[in-house]
Amino acid sequence: MDHEQLRPDSALMTMANSFLRDGMLQLSIPGPSRDTMYYISDGNSVLLVENTLFKVHRSVLMKDKSAFETMFQLSTETDSSRSDSSMTVAPEGESDDNPIRLQGDTADEFRALLWALYALPHELMIATTSDANCAQLVNLARITHKYQFRSVEMWALGALYAYYAHPGAFDVISATNPPMLPHSAPEVPSLVQITELAALCERPDLLDVAVARWKRQIGEGKDLALAIDVGERLNLRSMLGLAYHAMMLKGKTHWDAEAALNRDQRVRLLCGYYALGKLWETLPMQPPPLAHNARCTSQQRCSKAWGNLWKNVLDMGAEVIPGLQREDVLAKFMLAESTMKALVEGEIQAQGILDRLPSCKENALIATSMKVREFKEMLTDYFSDEF
Repeated sequence: MDHEQLRPDSALMTMANSFLRDGMLQLSIPGPSRDTMYYISDGNSVLLVENTLFKVHRSVLMKDKSAFETMFQLSTETDSSRSDSSMTVAPEGESDDNPIRLQGDTADEFRALLWALYALPHELMIATTSDANCAQLVNLARITHKYQFRSVEMWALGALYAYYAHPGAFDVISATNPPMLPHSAPEVPSLVQITELAALCERPDLLDVAVARWKRQIGEGKDLALAIDVGERLNLRSMLGLAYHAMMLKGKTHWDAEAALNRDQRVRLLCGYYALGKLWETLPMQPPPLAHNARCTSQQRCSKAWGNLWKNVLDMGAEVIPGLQREDVLAKFMLAESTMKALVEGEIQAQGILDRLPSCKENALIATSMKVREFKEMLTDYFSDEF
């Protein structure tokens, strides 16, 4: 071989050094480690989750008619067919060298599952108190949903709802990243994690308290782009419309500077801006339908009076806060409803504007409230390029 090819800067030596470095890198990667709590000496199944080995009792994982029951049955049949063919490979799950590999799960999730299956009664009771480890419960609910531990899943979700239904329970969490807490304190899940879990497991009560927290965040002008993203991904219309509306009011300069918004979302904001402006221009001339009282003597005269009242109420509501943006139709609707209620209940002087519908003024308030409710339910639709 030509000695010139063995120079340190030669192509052959460069390739050899590259292979050597790769081999050293592979050798430096640590192998799986045994879990400190759930590598049980008399367990009969070894499972690998991420880079952690667990050794547990197969019968425990087969509780609650879970998917592990089917998994182990298939594994037994496979091992039987291998023994018939005189293969010498050790059955899967009987040693650290050939564990059952769980894909798509985290070690923390599987550890939470084993905690629930092996825990003592007093340990489980803590999960239903204010001292609950909510991050552990979130992991538990997610993995039990995947592997069909139905009763354990329902228990975990119920414990989470009981915790977050208490006033102030969300005050210590952030929308995305869990807050930095002292090392001794349990981890706290984020609002996004709780919302995604409630949607995944189809748990309406937990989803309602999570959405209520999102609405509070939106009302304070916080995490609007994130709320839009979560609302779109999970189809949460009740918060999505509010998030788009709040973002719209910040103006196009803010939209363009918000890196978390994509092009389609900016287009929807622009569509909502023009659609809501157009709505407010036509709204005074389009009073909602009025259901006349049985004592109403002239529905025609009453309907005409209702049209005038509707226009006056919209004007009066807008005058309460003169600086309201033209496109802030939601705030104007809320003010109009409050004004109508105050007029009907006599909290402000009607100055004769209710005289022409004495029998239908309560129905006028109902019609106003229904219109506001309808607008809130349709708010998301205004932020659509197809609207």
